[in-house]
Amino acid sequence: MVVSKRYALKLFMSLKYITANVIDRNNGRIVATASTAEHALKTTFECGRSCNAKAAAVVGEVLARRLKVEGLENGQGRGIHVDINKEVEKKGFKNRTKVWAVVNALKDNGVSLIPEDNHDGIS
Repeated sequence: MVVSKRYALKLFMSLKYITANVIDRNNGRIVATASTAEHALKTTFECGRSCNAKAAAVVGEVLARRLKVEGLENGQGRGIHVDINKEVEKKGFKNRTKVWAVVNALKDNGVSLIPEDNHDGIS
């Protein structure tokens, strides 16, 4: 069975780290990932602040670059599906700016995002 909404963005946030994954729903495989837990990213943040909106934006930028390597940045009919409202609900209101920072960084770096059940109007 082939899933029409093949690629999906999933975010994981803790008190210390932010991780963004793009998952292939057909086989459950992670296509690309970026996290503030990575040594290369962790050392770039000032004062070790790896779980704020700036760090979330960096995670989005790095994920966008990795998606370009995989050939998934411009959609090619296969955009990345994201349910922003679900991600905000899952992470809690305090993390809303971090969720939007990741999403906006992906959009700003040329990743084609397809909103699911969206009431906020991203394109």
